[in-house]
Amino acid sequence: MTATPVSTTTPKHFSIAIILGRALAFFDALLGAVAAALLAALLIVVLTNVALRYIFHTGFIGAEDLGIWLHVAMIAVGAPLSLKSALAMRLDVFVRFLPDRLHPATEMLADAFSFVAALILLFGGSEIATMLGGTSPTLGLPEWIRFGFLGAGGGLILTYLALQRASEAKSLQVILSLVISVIAYFGLPLVFFDTTLPPSLFLALTAALGLILAAPLAHAFLAAAYVAIAFGSSLPEPAIVSTTVTGMSKFLLLAIPFFLLAGSLLTESGVANQLVRFAASMVGHRRAGLAQTTLLTSVLFSGASGSSVANAAFGASTFQPELVRHGYPPAQAGAIIAATSVLDNVIPPSIAFLILATATNLSVGSLLVGGFFAGGLMALCLAVAIHFSVRTVDTLPRANGQERWRSAVAAIPAFGLGIIVVVGIRIGIVTTTEAAALAALYTLFLGFGYRLGAKRIFTTFRQSGAEAAAIGLLIGTAGPFAFLLAVDDVSGLVTDFVTMLGGSKIAVLLLSNVILLVVGLVLDIGAAILLFGPILLPAAVAAGIDPIHFGVILVVNLMIHGLTPPLGMLIFVVSGVTRIPATALFRAVVPYLLSLLVSLAILCVWAVLF
Repeated sequence: MTATPVSTTTPKHFSIAIILGRALAFFDALLGAVAAALLAALLIVVLTNVALRYIFHTGFIGAEDLGIWLHVAMIAVGAPLSLKSALAMRLDVFVRFLPDRLHPATEMLADAFSFVAALILLFGGSEIATMLGGTSPTLGLPEWIRFGFLGAGGGLILTYLALQRASEAKSLQVILSLVISVIAYFGLPLVFFDTTLPPSLFLALTAALGLILAAPLAHAFLAAAYVAIAFGSSLPEPAIVSTTVTGMSKFLLLAIPFFLLAGSLLTESGVANQLVRFAASMVGHRRAGLAQTTLLTSVLFSGASGSSVANAAFGASTFQPELVRHGYPPAQAGAIIAATSVLDNVIPPSIAFLILATATNLSVGSLLVGGFFAGGLMALCLAVAIHFSVRTVDTLPRANGQERWRSAVAAIPAFGLGIIVVVGIRIGIVTTTEAAALAALYTLFLGFGYRLGAKRIFTTFRQSGAEAAAIGLLIGTAGPFAFLLAVDDVSGLVTDFVTMLGGSKIAVLLLSNVILLVVGLVLDIGAAILLFGPILLPAAVAAGIDPIHFGVILVVNLMIHGLTPPLGMLIFVVSGVTRIPATALFRAVVPYLLSLLVSLAILCVWAVLF
């Protein structure tokens, strides 16, 4: 009987994987610390400028430019951190239908998209840095530094992803991905396809391929813009990077990390729980009282967070166990949480409206006012749907006047945050970015007051920095796509098509809603706003629709897609926290999805009549 030889390679490979895993953990911690520090510096810069202006009637010259540069640096450092989370914005629904044996191949091809994107940022950013002259007139620093940040970010993504795959014992896979990406990166400039079709079409097809393979959305956009060069794109590699940096270099976008930070600190400090108690005291005793409490809490929480994802995660961890304990089926409970979370990106402050204002130059203040009315309408429709869909469950005891008063007083700190943001922006005391910074400072003081430790505060800064970096990179990488769509006059084609249909308000709204409902199925909400807001808005204005009202309809339409398959971000967030299968949540959310579509229809009818 021959003894089976014992493999001597497995322990060695195992030890190498452990070493690489530790290296990745160290790299992850280092990037997280730098991202948190950059977010803290960004907050200090904006707050210092506000204090100088209102207390000393002066200002810090270059404060806006310095804030923008720090924001770009934070995006470059924080972008790799999203590769392991939902922030990578991967559409993996198609990959899930493939046999398990094909998953390594699709992951390898998806990684190739990421490596190509990293190479574009690395070499394109370096090329711009060497070509660009001049200095910032306000900072006195060479302009190439801002573009160099993103070049360094490309190197960080390349290193992080290679370490991640190698630590997972996928060395061969990562080598093949690198080989494919290097061949594609250096080979594509050598070929040219003579075609009369617009380059934006090939960009869209390549980005769609990346989405099908579950590549990160921002990386798919970058790689697709590079592929479009071979089909006559007017954006060479340095211009792709330049357009990306320009897209994220807007002072208004600094509000996004501050709102994310404010929402996280509000949750971590426990102040958000005061909103829950107040909501329960007001509506908990009614039919489906706990579900109505969840809805009212989402309405109140919307005035602080501005992020539907943050609200979904908070609601899933806070309300799900209670809803189930009071007799709600788990899937229905999760569906209610996901549906009510839609309101956070409609009721101000809203990150979605900030992105829309960036893409279309619409007034942020006017959009926020429109968001109040739309959010109230959506909440009313959801309340009706909850009332009729929830039957045999327990209700909460009716609170007396004294209990309601105590809960209202306890919730005052949370209400104060909404007042700072909404009143400050609407009256014009501060800009949107400054209001967001003040909101972050306010919640930071609340955190100290509620004895939030330094470690937890650091964690919220790190998490908010990483989330903001992922959103910022997506906004930037949508820039080349949007540029080519403008060059190919896609907006004009849409307007011409609407004119063929009669050019009426009804025609514009029907066409726009159909386009958005289809696009929202496969595109991230932020990307859809950036790409299709500038395309559809001119047609709406030409038809006589108020641009602010149309902007609100656009955001409401796309936010509803947080509940629709296959992407359904809010469904997947709730599923991830509660461990309820996403398929069960998609089925359970149908009544609430229909109610939100009713609210969208009402908004459209209002736009036609007035």
